[in-house]
Amino acid sequence: MTPLIESARATQVASDFYRTIAWRFMPLLLLCYIFAHLDRINIGFAKLQMSSDLGFSNTTYGLGAGLFFVSYALFGVPCSMMLDRLGPRRWIAIMMVTWGVISASMMFVKTPEGFYILRFLLGMAEAGFFPTILVYLNRWFPTGRRASITALFAIAIPLAGVFGGPVSGWILQLFHDNEHLRGWQWMFLLEGAPVILLGLVIFKLLPDSFEDVQWLDDAQKSQLRAALSGEDSSKSVTSVAGIVRNPYLWRLLFVYFAVMLSVNTIAFWMPTLIQVAGVARDSDIGMLSAIPYLAGCIFMILAGRSCDRRKERRWHLFVPLAMCSLGLAIAATTSQHLAGVMLGLTLAGMGASSALPLYWQIPPAFLSSGTQAAGIAIISSLGAIASFSAPYFIGWMRDATQSTNLALYILATLIGLGALLVFTVPARLANPTA
Repeated sequence: MTPLIESARATQVASDFYRTIAWRFMPLLLLCYIFAHLDRINIGFAKLQMSSDLGFSNTTYGLGAGLFFVSYALFGVPCSMMLDRLGPRRWIAIMMVTWGVISASMMFVKTPEGFYILRFLLGMAEAGFFPTILVYLNRWFPTGRRASITALFAIAIPLAGVFGGPVSGWILQLFHDNEHLRGWQWMFLLEGAPVILLGLVIFKLLPDSFEDVQWLDDAQKSQLRAALSGEDSSKSVTSVAGIVRNPYLWRLLFVYFAVMLSVNTIAFWMPTLIQVAGVARDSDIGMLSAIPYLAGCIFMILAGRSCDRRKERRWHLFVPLAMCSLGLAIAATTSQHLAGVMLGLTLAGMGASSALPLYWQIPPAFLSSGTQAAGIAIISSLGAIASFSAPYFIGWMRDATQSTNLALYILATLIGLGALLVFTVPARLANPTA
């Protein structure tokens, strides 16, 4: 057997090995994150009825939507540090049951103050979820396979839009004034309650680590242990103090601001932008909002595979951010024309969906296994400032100018600048070596 054939066979065996691992728990984690993101974007659909029912201005809505990320920033680090204290299975289950209860409780909102309080509490409950899952995945998959596996997990974001948009629009219309509840109240109840059940399933089924499972033999565990432990020798950040001192991580923080501006502009304002373009029926808005997310699903998977295959990180992050910047500018320029708005939102949705998982391939290149929980939580928490700013800024600008166009142009510019900052991180540090 030639060395080339032996190498190809070894590569296929390794791929089959990691595919087996992924199928064991990735479908469950994917479903959990779909509901996590659905709990974030459904407020955009609730606005279609909720604002007029309760007399909320665009600024009130934007502030309430953004307060989620204020508490997310405040509690992200302490919540993520609970990972090793309680273990992934217990901690993820606790977070999910808690945010499921809070999300369903949004149906009882009557005043701006109640809206603000529940959104703040929801952010606190979800603060540790995404960083915890990223660290969890990094403890199962070596760096050369993380872009694909993170994209597979993060596909929950566009999938939540693909299914959540039409379902949310359908609930708003079909259940409106059923059993003396408005459509938006039914939406919060029907989309929040399943999260509680999923939390209990996580507690029952999710393994804490590969060391605990019976479906890997000792040789496979040893192989995985060696692949993961060998990575730390090349990491430059090995302590929490090192996180603060590393200049590249601070530059990446500003890039993350651009990623979060992209994701949350789409998440919170896409239904309104489609409505302004002339679509009146809630169910139609829901169906149209699925198109950018569906395109994002396809593009995300292709980009993640390309990123791992080519072992390149910077261009694979720059391109999606540039696409989002251009898409938002197109949506603003054609705000009164549905075809133009949908073209812009589809381009922006593809870029925003792909930018998030591709971004998270770069920081772990610096962070050792012992600092990943803290480092990822710090970046995620500080990045929540941008997540707060996007919905609030657009709401405020819409009230001030009676249009979202100027806000979209400003956000498109900031996202474009963030895309350029990607290249301030040297390729030799950002790209995997194996």
